[in-house]
Amino acid sequence: MRAKARAPFSLMTWQAYITLAVTMLTLVSLARDWVSPAHTILGGGFALLLTGVISPEETFAGFGNPAPMTVAALYVLARATEKTGVIQPLLERLLGDGRGGRWAMTRLLVPSAAVSAFLNNTPIVAMLIPQVLRWADRVRVSASLYLMPLSFAVVLGGVITTMGTSTNLVVSGMLSKSTGTPLSLFEITPIGLPVALVGLLTLILTAPFLLPSRLSPRQGAEAGRREFAVCMRVLANGPLCNKSVEQAGLRGLEGVYLVSIDRDGEQIAPVDPETVLRGGDRLNFAGSASHVIDLHGRRGLESAESDHVAHFDSARHRYLQAVVGANSPLVGRTLKDVAFRDHYQAAVVAIHRAGQAVDQKLGEVRLRLGDTLILLTDPGFRVRWRDRPDFLMVTSLEGSAPAVSRKAWIVAVVMIGVCVVAGMGLMPMLQASLVGVLIIIGFGVLSAAEARAAIDMDTIVVIAGSFALGTAIETSGLAQHLAEWMTTMTGQGNVRMTLLTLVLATVVITEMITNNAAAALLFPIAFASAQQLHVDPRPFAIAIAIAASNSFLTPIGYQTNVMVYGPGGYRFGDYLRAGFPLTVTTVTAIVVLIPWYYGI
Repeated sequence: MRAKARAPFSLMTWQAYITLAVTMLTLVSLARDWVSPAHTILGGGFALLLTGVISPEETFAGFGNPAPMTVAALYVLARATEKTGVIQPLLERLLGDGRGGRWAMTRLLVPSAAVSAFLNNTPIVAMLIPQVLRWADRVRVSASLYLMPLSFAVVLGGVITTMGTSTNLVVSGMLSKSTGTPLSLFEITPIGLPVALVGLLTLILTAPFLLPSRLSPRQGAEAGRREFAVCMRVLANGPLCNKSVEQAGLRGLEGVYLVSIDRDGEQIAPVDPETVLRGGDRLNFAGSASHVIDLHGRRGLESAESDHVAHFDSARHRYLQAVVGANSPLVGRTLKDVAFRDHYQAAVVAIHRAGQAVDQKLGEVRLRLGDTLILLTDPGFRVRWRDRPDFLMVTSLEGSAPAVSRKAWIVAVVMIGVCVVAGMGLMPMLQASLVGVLIIIGFGVLSAAEARAAIDMDTIVVIAGSFALGTAIETSGLAQHLAEWMTTMTGQGNVRMTLLTLVLATVVITEMITNNAAAALLFPIAFASAQQLHVDPRPFAIAIAIAASNSFLTPIGYQTNVMVYGPGGYRFGDYLRAGFPLTVTTVTAIVVLIPWYYGI
């Protein structure tokens, strides 16, 4: 007969109650984006420190753990891989010149997942998105059928090895703190590899049915150019001659925006409000068709021929697309708020959100996570902003492939060496990665400044700060109480039901907050649950690592999902539709494989 479940919060210490309150507030803040994840996690740790739940040493112990530094080193190696184009020849052969379909999807997904087992998946997706867009144009298929599966595939590939994703390294660091032994490079592989294979098979079978065929932002811009592109000419000796743009009233137009001015074979872009208009100037506007009539009725302007978006291009300026990331200062602000043209030296000609161009005055649109901005700017824009948090990804609309550097072989040798040395146990992963970074910098593949810029400090802070929350959940007794309640509710000694409950909880939480934070919060509960069941906690830790990485239900759960959101022209519900069967199969695989492989 099943024992009566004891209330999980009865007889808890005051430290456990405070930890529970701080953890819940942290979860809400992360889910609602009140402040950045890094500030939220650090704030939670400081609250636990100030209330006496954890000591100063425990609060900052994460910064001395190998996990954050290992992730930082892997960021640098990934940046070197991206810069030199070492995997570019492989990427160009993935899709070939054949037509679309499941075979094309297989050629794309399987190698991408394999590469992401050893490289940070963000640069892989960044390199592949323009390639997929260019290929889709060439063979006349919709890129939306391939970009989301690409993101899901590299996420699946990340669980094949411990170095495949930062979440695995977080769990490894916490396991090392609790048991003294971190995860080895391939310790996660017996579970992660089958989960990845099952997931890839599910994607290849279901994605063509479940994903819509939509236009990318660039395709939408070309197909519907009359919706946001119009060219007007300033009348010679007209009322607008010798007036500034602001004086002519061309700054506050409803639904349209002055992108550039063509004058005597030269182009002025971005356009300052003080720019003086001359007769014959061709003014290129971006906006919605419903507001173009405002321009036709304006004194001093006459209609010029309708131009393609490409007409705005010149030798100095080109079109790029940039995706707004979670840590971008643009989120929640308008282009006018941030003085976008002056700050970024670029003009936004369109904003795409949830698969559609935003049909309102661009300067007053409050930007959101995942918005794709089509920019007119100089060629140096990508270099200036590539490693900054403002944009998650910056790519050319033409999708041109970067040239392979002559130093690509150095990066290839370093990456292989790191994997071999760490995999054979000759050197811990941290030391192997740091040696690789020193070689990369020593041979001039990256400068010290480039290496520093490649590191996502917000992610490092989240990882390091998460250890404080995990420690509080463990030492306050909260993890023990939750584990006792969970094992009682699922049946005493029922390993599979307890494991299923933990995995489902991790999947749900990782869709609301960062996957690293989800792993850190669930790890102590999983560890305590394993102790309650008198089984080895390492399989439970591996289950948490894989479940926290596998985010398929929303675009905001994982960084690569956000990256393909705009370029693929997706809508929020597309992720739930395509990701649900994938989530079901991967969760089932985890719960079946772990008890079978470990004999628990």
